[in-house]
Amino acid sequence: MGKNKLIDFILRPADDLLNLFFPEACVTCGTSLLNQEKVICTICRFKLPKTNFHKWEGNPMEKHFWGRVNFERAIAYLYFGKETRVQELLHNLKYKGRDDVGTYIGELYGSDLKRDSVVSNVDFIIPVPLHPSRERFRGYNQAYMIGKGISDATGIPVRKDFLYRGAASTTQTKKTRFERWKNVEEIFYTEKKEQLNGKHLLLVDDVMTTGSTIEACSRALLNGTKVKLSVATIAVAM
Repeated sequence: MGKNKLIDFILRPADDLLNLFFPEACVTCGTSLLNQEKVICTICRFKLPKTNFHKWEGNPMEKHFWGRVNFERAIAYLYFGKETRVQELLHNLKYKGRDDVGTYIGELYGSDLKRDSVVSNVDFIIPVPLHPSRERFRGYNQAYMIGKGISDATGIPVRKDFLYRGAASTTQTKKTRFERWKNVEEIFYTEKKEQLNGKHLLLVDDVMTTGSTIEACSRALLNGTKVKLSVATIAVAM
């Protein structure tokens, strides 16, 4: 028995006992999770409002970017709505330190994309970057955690050293579409452009609302490079 397996064998009874008295709760409904459940309970998982955009060329998200960004595919996993399971998932991911939510939901989405061969020709996953100061404050980049989950499910490497945020923008939450665009205009930039040429990139973020952040990132990635670009988000508000 290897060292890691031995440690797991020793610690598993203690974990099971801890879960017995202090079971982990579903982040969306608060019920106790069963032994094989992670992050959300089975009932909530099957009630997630999937878009199935990856099965639908010319879906509403792709149409949203027509004439703005030349995406190969533009897809989202779930429909976003206020006071819903999806909002609760994203709130835990962004504001309650639950980075495991991003990884888990990314794995679920990545499994769907792999099964339907949607990302079979993607070379790199590129998470939308946070400004370093904001990432230090939060402790992680939620888009990177989502990208890591998709990477775990698909085997596509996730890279955070190609796209950078050069300025800390203010929150987008209450801004108009035009204000959102001005807030992120020209704050993203790329490095190692020679490594991007000829590649198919999958830009990943948590939620798309107006698409201003995604568009700004896309322009940075496409500027001076010859790449194919797709985008995938966990949620879309349309």
